[in-house]
Amino acid sequence: MMTYHVPILLKEAVEGLVRDREGIYVDGTTGGGGHSEGIAKRLLGNGKLICLDQDSEALAEAGQRLRPFSERVKLVKANFRDLAEVLDGLGIEKADGILLDIGVSSHQLDAGERGFSYQADAPLDMRMDRQQSFSAYDVVNGYSETELLRVIRDYGEEKWAARIAKFIVEARKGGPLESTGQLVDVIKAAIPASARREGPHPAKRTFQAIRIEVNDELGALQDGLERGVERLRPGGRMAVITFHSLEDRMVKQTFRRLADPCTCPKSFPVCVCGKKPQVEIVTRKPIQPSSEEIEGNPRARSAKLRIAQRLCSNT
Repeated sequence: MMTYHVPILLKEAVEGLVRDREGIYVDGTTGGGGHSEGIAKRLLGNGKLICLDQDSEALAEAGQRLRPFSERVKLVKANFRDLAEVLDGLGIEKADGILLDIGVSSHQLDAGERGFSYQADAPLDMRMDRQQSFSAYDVVNGYSETELLRVIRDYGEEKWAARIAKFIVEARKGGPLESTGQLVDVIKAAIPASARREGPHPAKRTFQAIRIEVNDELGALQDGLERGVERLRPGGRMAVITFHSLEDRMVKQTFRRLADPCTCPKSFPVCVCGKKPQVEIVTRKPIQPSSEEIEGNPRARSAKLRIAQRLCSNT
């Protein structure tokens, strides 16, 4: 079961999240159920865990893994941005903790047919929710050169975004690009040979960018952060694990804004805007994996864990 997806920062995330062992917790990105299992093991008595994921395959795998805890675990196919609707449907007003593990899972990367990986030739897909109609094929073949440039530059932070966008548009004049292998070849042609000799795989940033666009990952993250905090009870915590700078920056800035929302000029002696802090930041600096964890699981090397705690409403 552990080969489906190895949970990263497991001990740190679970210990930082679970304060009340009989509380209600939400794993918004259940994946293979690694973090969920860690949370479920800590719960006692009336403790409950709601497990969300938009990937049906992941939920099926998690269901097997979490079978020993079935009396306290509820599996729901949903994007974590819809957390409020899920809790409403279950008759739950507030949660004691919410965990988000952002990005693509090891299993999704390793399942070549899903189209997430630039290492395997597969249809251009990249959908986390396979019932969604919009896919990487639509981005690559339907977006204008300007739109492709925006996606690859902003979400991939790719230096050669303009050339890659231009080469994609030129390549598809001969017919649509249908596979990840075709896209990798176009990207390699766009990036000068000298720039391909160093650093990560030349297609890494572009694939990341297209995946983020297909699944609206940053939009979902922003919604999940704000709506999640609203559904935490006082003292409840939100723990978020990110894997690249765009995600981490959003979490950091959102937590800071929720911790210090005052918009009054610094020269004002007292606050008059009336905006009150909603959270206290628990991790002033992100928690990162140990060298031992990275050695055992190289995919953990870029992970960062940030935690915030809900304040009382009258704070």
